[in-house]
Amino acid sequence: MVKEATDLTGAEGVLWDLSDLYASPTDPALESDANEALAAASRLREAYAGRVAALSPGGILELLGQRERIDELAYRVWSFAELYFSANTNSADAARLLQRTEERRTAVATELRFFDLEWAAADDDLVVRVLEKPSAGRYREYLAVRRSLRPYLLSQDEERVAAEKSLPGTKAWQRLHSKLTAELRIDFEGEELPPFEAAQRLGTLPERERREALARAMGVGLEPNALSRAAALNAVIGDRVVEDRLRGYATWLSHRNLQNRISDEAVDALCEALAARVDIPERHFRLRARLLGLERLADYDRTAPVTDDPGRIPWAEARSLVSETYAAFSPAAGEIVRELFEGNRIDAEQRDGKTSGAFCFPGVPGVRPYVFLTYSGTRRGAAILAHELGHAVHGALASDGGFFTVSFDELPLTVAETASVLGESLMYKALLARAETPAERLALLIERLDDALYTSYGAIAAHRFEDALHVEYRAEGELGAERIGELWVDAHERYFFGNAMTATPEFAAWWSFYPHFVVMPGYLYAYAFGFLLSLSVYGRYLREGDALVEPIFDVLRAGGSIAPSKFAERLGLSLDDPRLWDDALDVLDELVREAEALA
Repeated sequence: MVKEATDLTGAEGVLWDLSDLYASPTDPALESDANEALAAASRLREAYAGRVAALSPGGILELLGQRERIDELAYRVWSFAELYFSANTNSADAARLLQRTEERRTAVATELRFFDLEWAAADDDLVVRVLEKPSAGRYREYLAVRRSLRPYLLSQDEERVAAEKSLPGTKAWQRLHSKLTAELRIDFEGEELPPFEAAQRLGTLPERERREALARAMGVGLEPNALSRAAALNAVIGDRVVEDRLRGYATWLSHRNLQNRISDEAVDALCEALAARVDIPERHFRLRARLLGLERLADYDRTAPVTDDPGRIPWAEARSLVSETYAAFSPAAGEIVRELFEGNRIDAEQRDGKTSGAFCFPGVPGVRPYVFLTYSGTRRGAAILAHELGHAVHGALASDGGFFTVSFDELPLTVAETASVLGESLMYKALLARAETPAERLALLIERLDDALYTSYGAIAAHRFEDALHVEYRAEGELGAERIGELWVDAHERYFFGNAMTATPEFAAWWSFYPHFVVMPGYLYAYAFGFLLSLSVYGRYLREGDALVEPIFDVLRAGGSIAPSKFAERLGLSLDDPRLWDDALDVLDELVREAEALA
């Protein structure tokens, strides 16, 4: 559908250029590199399989260096295919390319699996001698994490079967879910909107009847292929059940927590800390209802504008605002952001065929990250841009440490949100500084709280929903779409809406366009973890100013080479201190208090 001029965001034609990876989907180098990665992995297995424990500490580190280079090459091939498919989900050729590269990458991982198994089985004395070597450097955390997986590994043959079965199994369901969600459209006032864009549009409509109409349209628009999306979700949950049973994980989330390098108990403590202070979002929602002249909010009022200012920010203004924000924080960060814009590393235009959501691909050493979003032309859209560019700054800084340092697979999600949330906070700080009247400042505070509470309490509500799914599946079996919707509403009422908001029947279907539950199970609590950790870092930055910039850069450069506990310690924080979460929540509480006073 052709957009009217008033619907344009300024991001039309803002497309990424993937040629730093490969020239095109038909670039011969794609196939050549895929073949070389698999051949090199086979040669490495033939040369070293069964011999890892007999190598010297230096020999093990040399072997790991060879493995890193092979992993990086396979990842590079897969990255291009994944990015190309994300921007072209309606292309059969893009889907086939992604499937082929996933198959090849899985084959490479299978060939290299011997190292993980033999390292996990090695004697403690050898492990200590390897980790103590100065040359272990950036590999130390990688090796420690693999060692921690020792109780959960299967035999080499079993690991091979599990990896190869995932291609026509879980990965196929994930591709299907991405395709189904990309096809969804919400018919509203003559436009056909992707679900995430429709959800953002709710924040631009001052008339309640239009918000209600859009919410109803979302309910209708999410009905097609809902059963198929529910089937994909059930298939992924079922696969998790089998894998947890075979590997011996204590809970459905334990594997993700190990990857994030935190304990099951730490995640529970985070959830409990937010649940104990659900009065914070409740007060915010009651204030929002008062400003809108309502007795009680419905879910579609959650982001409604509270002033006549539509909050529109065209792409050029958003680019300037975000660039200046990062440059003011650090010239080095500003230079990275400038290179991303000028180097066409961002795909931001609204068009059919794009997958839902927004993300940053950290890239590989020597290749700057890529950012993906569908820009809405609003302050919220600018905040999303600032958020994803924070990920990109993190990836660019970490890339000097090598592939294992920058790889998305190796960076714990618990710290992956630090730079992105910091960038978003800095952008809102810049907007607040521009506010000329108390009313304008109040509107910005409300909008900032919308984002902050969604990232913290909303993420935990989504996480508790996902937890309920996995627990009930294990007790009762497959869940129908209606039951999934009931659990979605219940979690949001308990952990986010509280007693201040009513969930409409249409809201029960919103779970079905979120990719996280299918593509990355257990992902969402990391948003809250990372946000609140970043809020603590941001609070220290406000107090200490430029003196904290270099320590922040130090931990960002470290990427996945340090544990989250060390990450926090370098910034003067402790993940073991229960006050960490309270201190961060106090910041949110103070924002609500300021908004209440201004109102």
